Amino acid sequence: MTHPGPKRLLGSRHSFNTIADTDGTLICLDLMPPVLEVHRDSVTVAGGMRYGDLAPTLHQQGLALGNLASLPHISVAGAVSTGTHGSGDQIGTLASAVRTLTIMAPDGTTHTLHRGEPDFDGAVVSLGSLGAILTLELDVEPTYEIAQTVLEQPRWEAVLENFDDVTRLGRSVSIFTTWSRTDVADQIWVKSAVPAQVTQAESDDLVELLGARPATEKRHPLPGVSAESCSEQGGIPGPWYDRLPHFQLGFTPSAGAELQTEYLVPRRDAAAALEAIRGLATQIRPLLLANELRTMSGDRLWLSPAHEEDTVGFHFTWRPDQAAVTALLPRLEEALPASARPHWGKLFTFPAKEVRSRFPRWDDFAGLRGRFDPEGALRNDFLASMGL
Repeated sequence: MTHPGPKRLLGSRHSFNTIADTDGTLICLDLMPPVLEVHRDSVTVAGGMRYGDLAPTLHQQGLALGNLASLPHISVAGAVSTGTHGSGDQIGTLASAVRTLTIMAPDGTTHTLHRGEPDFDGAVVSLGSLGAILTLELDVEPTYEIAQTVLEQPRWEAVLENFDDVTRLGRSVSIFTTWSRTDVADQIWVKSAVPAQVTQAESDDLVELLGARPATEKRHPLPGVSAESCSEQGGIPGPWYDRLPHFQLGFTPSAGAELQTEYLVPRRDAAAALEAIRGLATQIRPLLLANELRTMSGDRLWLSPAHEEDTVGFHFTWRPDQAAVTALLPRLEEALPASARPHWGKLFTFPAKEVRSRFPRWDDFAGLRGRFDPEGALRNDFLASMGL
């Protein structure tokens, strides 16, 4: 990494802002030498490896990751560096599974950091500002099966009144809406471990309380889009890696051309955030493809959007109208609780001062970045705009 001029790291390029942009050298992590070493309770992988390629190998050896994002196509280093997450009340972000990482700094030196060491919690979610992540060691657990069901048209008021019961219906739960109506959501995707922790009677009672109905055929999160690319539904058990993502690895995910935004809100403020979004439904709806709600447990990572708080993610997939979406975001951000944090790889318009104030360890991270990259070789306009 001693090539002169500015540099930035690339994962799988699943980003919607300028975090990876540079007018200098782009370093592609997917071209790094392959590493996949399975241990008793962990796995060491190359930073550029995709989750969808790692997961089947783990499963074949009787092991599993505790969490996956909605897309299996993303790289491990890219997802970890931006605090990307899956869903689950008792499950942390993908970054929280990291127990060791090795980083090559811009001067060519390598640094291996272990969970529990002073700088580790700052180095995991690093926004690509410390160096290239060569390898990561991740926690694993015994393999398991998941059965996925889709519930349609739950009443929002019932969802809010029973939010804790809804999000514990499965190991991972996602609520989707297009805001075509403000009284009901479109779908709830429930990914339950086999055997399920919630009894069938408890589930049936809650479904009735929500006024929902089980889908009679496979669904896509976006109305009118073929569900062929989606992971199996209908309560059919299958391996964790083939059910936790919303989309199958062999398909192009989602709807094609789109923009994405996500705000992560402490669970205590989730109801207020939802009401704020619902209040803007008439402005959101014309630009929206789908809005998804997911939960995650808190962690200790300095720049994680779930830092020290159990969190609810409000994810927006937008139509590809950059100007209109960018104009709407300040109104949306103003309406959200002051505790909302942005997803680092998505579109947002928060002023840098606001962003910094929502991460208590920001100054500590800035100091860490200065030690790893004192010359600013990895600095770009995005990092500069954040004061890094």
